[in-house]
Amino acid sequence: MTRSGTDQFDVSVVIPAYNSAPWLPTTLEALAVALRRTSWRAEVLVVDDGSTDATVAEMRSLAASYEYDLRVVTQPNQGVFMAVWTGLQEARAEWVLILNSRLLLHTGAVAHLEAADALSAQHPWNGHVVTDPDTPLVGRFWEVPTGVFWRTYLSDPRPMLITPRNFDAVPKGTGCLLVRRQLMIEAYEHSWPAADARFTSDDTKLLRHVAAAVPIRLDPGFSATYRPRTTVRKFLQHAGNRGTLFVDSYAGTSPLRDVVLIALVGLPPVALAVAVGAAASRAWRLLAAVGAAAGAAVAAPAVIALASRTPRRAVLSYLVYVVPFGAVFWRGLARGLVVHRASFGRRRSRADS
Repeated sequence: MTRSGTDQFDVSVVIPAYNSAPWLPTTLEALAVALRRTSWRAEVLVVDDGSTDATVAEMRSLAASYEYDLRVVTQPNQGVFMAVWTGLQEARAEWVLILNSRLLLHTGAVAHLEAADALSAQHPWNGHVVTDPDTPLVGRFWEVPTGVFWRTYLSDPRPMLITPRNFDAVPKGTGCLLVRRQLMIEAYEHSWPAADARFTSDDTKLLRHVAAAVPIRLDPGFSATYRPRTTVRKFLQHAGNRGTLFVDSYAGTSPLRDVVLIALVGLPPVALAVAVGAAASRAWRLLAAVGAAAGAAVAAPAVIALASRTPRRAVLSYLVYVVPFGAVFWRGLARGLVVHRASFGRRRSRADS
């Protein structure tokens, strides 16, 4: 038996939204432009996650004139994980395009998928996402961490398959992802939160399960521009949340990763205590050694990013904001160790390794 309406649409676009009124109109405009260059029949589901701004009113007003079937689904604030889950339940097509509310699909992105006959493929498609170069300085920060960890791909973007073997070495995310609805539902059920869903990984953990089932195609032809947070307050709030989700993404996936996560939380306060003790006892050489080690740890990503030709403005953003970022990201990691403590040391299935 087929689900009602599954033959009506080729793709269901699911957009989780929270206080997204400033971004969604242009996100939907870019989506329409990209879809217009294809023969795909599409429905668009905006899942409002308890916004306190005009997101719902604006989307309902836009729905009347939008050229594609646009529905607005509301829920109490539960985080991105549950917002996408709600969209998956409401979607009527076999394939879903999960789209971040801050993303601008490039004009030929969906046409590239159609030309590749993506809806007949077995594998999902992960978009190639670039940061808006015109964003304020704080918005360029993440280009350094990503430039360090994913430098091999980012130095030469090319079509490739994401598998369990190379999973941690390449960029991926659910902000621009074309995937079979049922496969994503299976990933959700496998990753279902034991506690507050707002602290559950909404990308890496899910995609690790997907990639174990079927390789994910990362393709620069399927591309978009991301508009990051533009104020320091929102950037830091997001950084704290990502710290907690980072723990959920990696805890329990291997003994080594468990040790690294615990070390990331434990080493900074230990180093601070040693530094304070050295200063109090006038052990200047020890204090200098601790300071040099901390400075090297902070500077190393910037040096690697520069060598990898990361834009200088992004490196400047990293250097300006790395200290406050480190403090709130550490706090998020510490919260993650508490919230996701049951995951540590837990034997995972092969799909999670």
